[in-house]
Amino acid sequence: MKELQKKTRVEKKFEALRKAGRKGLIIYITAGAPDAETSVRAVLEAEKAGADIVELGIPFSDPMADGPVIQSASVRALQQGMTTAKERAIVRKIRASSEIPLYGMGYINQMYHYGFENFVTDFQQAGLDGLIVPDVPHEESADMRRICAAHGFHLTEFITPGTTEARMQATCKDASGFVYCVSNNGVTGVKKVDYTQIGAVCSKARACTDTPLAIGFGIGSPEAAVEAAAHADAVIVGSAVVGRLLKGDFDGAMALIRAMREALDAAYGS
Repeated sequence: MKELQKKTRVEKKFEALRKAGRKGLIIYITAGAPDAETSVRAVLEAEKAGADIVELGIPFSDPMADGPVIQSASVRALQQGMTTAKERAIVRKIRASSEIPLYGMGYINQMYHYGFENFVTDFQQAGLDGLIVPDVPHEESADMRRICAAHGFHLTEFITPGTTEARMQATCKDASGFVYCVSNNGVTGVKKVDYTQIGAVCSKARACTDTPLAIGFGIGSPEAAVEAAAHADAVIVGSAVVGRLLKGDFDGAMALIRAMREALDAAYGS
């Protein structure tokens, strides 16, 4: 079994951030929304604006973890004919110009019908570094984790304010890439969040793993990014960026990423 024998792009990125005393900025962009070409351009420009890692959303008709903005982005992409083959093409185009760590975020229905191991190998060959699958709990992910580990591919899983201590310990023990720390009991989307709640969860997780922690869901401003980052190694921003891209405000989306990068560096080191 090839158990991530050499450091991956994701591990190298978090190691560099840690050595520099900086916080990571992870940006979510839906593949194919508003269109495939803009998705590729958005990832490349997001890196220039300060993104450390990009989650590339895999459009699905029933994205149960996502709020209205990302649901709308998925619908837009599917209406325009987005498929797994076209998603792989997007990854390949990004990888031809960039070594930024790339995650795919999608739902198990798509991967199950494709064949999970085939999905991993095909997307890894295209240039993806890992997967996030919100609708598979840790208790049911053993086969997925085994397949990903065998291919040197990350499967990042979740902890939330409602995660039991036993589940947290199990999830953190098996953590790969980073641990996705959900800030609140809800779906994605910009909202006011009390980050002390997930902060307490992160403190407990620190005792279980050295794997980096990233807080997501709800972060929509530089101020919120700084507030959330106090409790974790990175923050994840999705709806605030995707919403601007859907409205055709590409420059506004990139400006937001730059503002978050600047705010994080000002607060935690540059």
